[in-house]
This record gives sequence, C-alpha cells and structure tokens, in this order.
Amino acid sequence: MRIAILGTGHLAGALGGCWVRAGHRVTVAGRSPEKAAALARRLGGATRSAPAGEAIRAADAVLLAVPWDAAGAVLAAAGGSGGDLAGIPIIDPTNPVEHGVGVVLGPTGGSNAERIAAAAPGGLVVKGFHLVPSTQWGAAGTATTVALCGDDPDALRVVETLVRDAGAEPLVVGSLARARQLEEVAGLFITLAFAGVDPRTVAPGLPPVRT
Repeated sequence: MRIAILGTGHLAGALGGCWVRAGHRVTVAGRSPEKAAALARRLGGATRSAPAGEAIRAADAVLLAVPWDAAGAVLAAAGGSGGDLAGIPIIDPTNPVEHGVGVVLGPTGGSNAERIAAAAPGGLVVKGFHLVPSTQWGAAGTATTVALCGDDPDALRVVETLVRDAGAEPLVVGSLARARQLEEVAGLFITLAFAGVDPRTVAPGLPPVRT
C-alpha cells in the first residue's frame, strides 16, 4: 500500500518501520520538513518525505500521528478541510487526554475521532493504535490486539491489514460512535500507568465469552 504518515514522532517512526518492513511504500509529512526528511531516511527503503498535501495524494491510507489538539491544523494543511481526503482511510491513534492524569479533554460529548471526521469531509476515519505504547511496535515477541472502530467496511479492512502487518491482531468493536469509549479506555490506562499499575492487572484472566 501507499501510506502517508502525517507526523514525525515516536508512533510515526514505530509504525512506519513496521510497514516499511512489510513492503509498503511510506511517505512522511510533518510540520518540520527537516524532521520529516530525517524520519524518512531512518525508515529506509523507498520511504520519502513530502509536504502534507502531496503525501496524501494517491495514498491508500493515512496515519494521523500527531497530538490530538493539532489534528485539525494538520488536516487543514493536507487539504482535508477542502475534501482532499475524501474516500481515504484515516487512522486516528490520538489520545485526547491530560498528560499524567488521563482525563479526557476536548468538548463535552462525542470523540476526537468524530471531530477529525468533521475536519476531513468524506475521509474514512478509523480509530485505532491508540492503546499500545509506541515502544512496543516492532519489539520481538510483542503480541497484542488492536481495537478498531469505524463506519466504512472497506476502510476497516485496510486498517485491519495494516494492524496485522505491524504484528498484531485487529478487532473491530463497532462504528465510529464508539470512539469516545475507546478514548476513555485510553484515559484509564494512562491513569493506571502513571500510578505505577500495569493496566493488564485490572481485569486479569477474564475468559473470552463464546456466543
């Protein structure tokens, strides 16, 4: 696939590395062209850097790897507000939470994923990759499940493939209306982590329910 990564931070580098190794063609765009070029060189292969508007052109998927409160400006720079992202799966891994506290921020009601969808008319937003620390992607022996939610079946299938190519298993939990729930879960996980508690100990050993 042709993947545009908007962002140059830890998650952009970690997932970009997984996808380059899986044979995908990655283009990196960032607010700093120098940082975007440096990340593209670090990822290697056929990876290149480009301005945001060029990076999304003909992309099969877009990873919005930026702070939650910068998403709107980054999408606008990519042309999303004008419809340039219409029909393209947009992966939203943002966590709109207060650092170290975990309280979900932003307007009351709805989710940051839904606000991203409103900022990119026609874009096919899929919430995912937000519950796993960036340091775990690409680590040997890492096995995890990535919860996803979104409204478009084809976009979900694209992101499911990218989850598997990153070494994890996807699980679609519902429509984009459930994104707020997933963001609240991230807030809880962050609260526990900063309290020195492994989030996995909150519900240890729950067996799967077979229907």
